Amino acid sequence: MTNNDEIPACGLCLRPIPPHAKQSLHHLIPKLKGGRGGPTILLHHACHNEIHATLTEAELARDYDTPAKLRAHPHLAGFIKWLANKPPDFHPRTQKSLRRRKR
Repeated sequence: MTNNDEIPACGLCLRPIPPHAKQSLHHLIPKLKGGRGGPTILLHHACHNEIHATLTEAELARDYDTPAKLRAHPHLAGFIKWLANKPPDFHPRTQKSLRRRKR
């Protein structure tokens, strides 16, 4: 396998993202909070959904603007641990936003 054939790793769960898996780019600072044109990371689509179901745009901009900070969030850390033994192209159904469940 050459460097051009390497499978990228998800910026959240660190598992490989196969070419056929659902994937998306995550703005480390949300576009609505001034992050347009800023740094992005490639994620499994499921990981991206979980981030946005867990954290508000303001929380992301203020406290979770790096992959390491995202991985350290207690809920996301549990999600990553749960996801660890799943196939790289596994796509679970995203639960309702944690904010909505707390109402």
